[in-house]
Amino acid sequence: MKETENTRRNFIKHAVTGAAALSFGGILPGFSAKSYASIIGSNDRIKVAMMGVNARGLALATNFSLQPNCEITYVCDVDSRAAEKCIAKVATTQKKRPKAQPDFRKALEYKDVDAMVVAAPDHWHAPAAILASQAGKHVYLEKPASHNPNEGEILVAAVGKYKNVIQMGNQRRSWPNIVAAIKELHNGVIGRPYFAKTWYSNNRPSIGIGKTAAVPDYLNFDLWQGPAPRQAFKDNLIHYNWHWFWNWGTGEALNNGTHMVDIARWGLQVDYPTKVSSAGGRYRYNDDWETPDTQVINMEFGKKGAISWEGRSCNGRTVEGATVGVIFYGENGTLQIDGNNAYVIHDLNNKLVKSVKNDVVVDATSLTNPSQVLDGYHIQNFFNAIRKGENLNADILSGHQSTLLVQLGNIAQRSGSTLDIDASNGHILNNKEALKFWSREYQPGWEPKV
Repeated sequence: MKETENTRRNFIKHAVTGAAALSFGGILPGFSAKSYASIIGSNDRIKVAMMGVNARGLALATNFSLQPNCEITYVCDVDSRAAEKCIAKVATTQKKRPKAQPDFRKALEYKDVDAMVVAAPDHWHAPAAILASQAGKHVYLEKPASHNPNEGEILVAAVGKYKNVIQMGNQRRSWPNIVAAIKELHNGVIGRPYFAKTWYSNNRPSIGIGKTAAVPDYLNFDLWQGPAPRQAFKDNLIHYNWHWFWNWGTGEALNNGTHMVDIARWGLQVDYPTKVSSAGGRYRYNDDWETPDTQVINMEFGKKGAISWEGRSCNGRTVEGATVGVIFYGENGTLQIDGNNAYVIHDLNNKLVKSVKNDVVVDATSLTNPSQVLDGYHIQNFFNAIRKGENLNADILSGHQSTLLVQLGNIAQRSGSTLDIDASNGHILNNKEALKFWSREYQPGWEPKV
């Protein structure tokens, strides 16, 4: 228990001092995080339900439970093992045991839920967030914003109708040094930026050839599939490999590309592209993996510039010394941001102009919790938007726009064509084959709608 309390105190010291302290004036001298939470009062804490807690969701649950102005009241997961593990973890960090509610839709009916964190697989992101919006709940939505562009537009419409707060999980928009880097970029530190190169690399193994198997007794596979058309359970699908199947996942482009492409779009100050193309495929292994393991997406924004994303799931060779990152190229030099809360600036002669280092350990290769302390800033921004009307650092329109860029890349890949895009709204022009991927088929009765 002592170690857990020390972990909580260290978290508060690093994360709350910056963001939460702005809300509460800082933790009072002589009070522990537990005592301070009591002073705030349970009625002032935001009550949260967690949806999807096997991997990334477990890390988020831990992070949310460490926030002194938050209480996790329900844990919702179709896998009873994951739910039990999460409940036990949260009980140690917030000193109060949340309840299990396997069906998140029932949790949305409860009065002791103010917000829902959606960390379920991609095919659930927009449908779950829309249901939560209809129930009058706020939403913290992990990336990507949606499984397909049509869902993203419905989600944006839902916020407009129900007036709730939805924070996209583009956490780097709240990291202090990343915010500072983009501010420098916008202030002309490298002149006019016109091209951003983004990338992600890893050494993922083969997922093999799955065998149809009986659904484990601990898993509600029907609810897990939810809005997706039903397919048979296979032994190489759950819990991570669903990323590489189009029925549920969106590939590396949306799994990791969304983060860096979002920073690139933010830095170049662009919204929708004029042209998108993609090259790649599943090259490394002969297995069930459907999405590309190697992919280069190019996005043009007319005369404003261009963004390129390179994803390599099965060859971890770094780019510019980093496994993940973005480089902005401008009239007078370059600005590079990698997976850490840091950046470097070089002039046109490759001379180092400035280096801002990160003072928080970030593991960019972690699948679940690469940046717990830094992500606390993003969570507090979400809470401040709910309590004080503070502007979100990553609202759902912004999240949809960034998600759409890599969705268009996948559509270009799957349709085998270069896409011409309406720059006013991101819609595909004059391409019937590509438009087949704008939406998806749903299990009857599960179609999302506002």
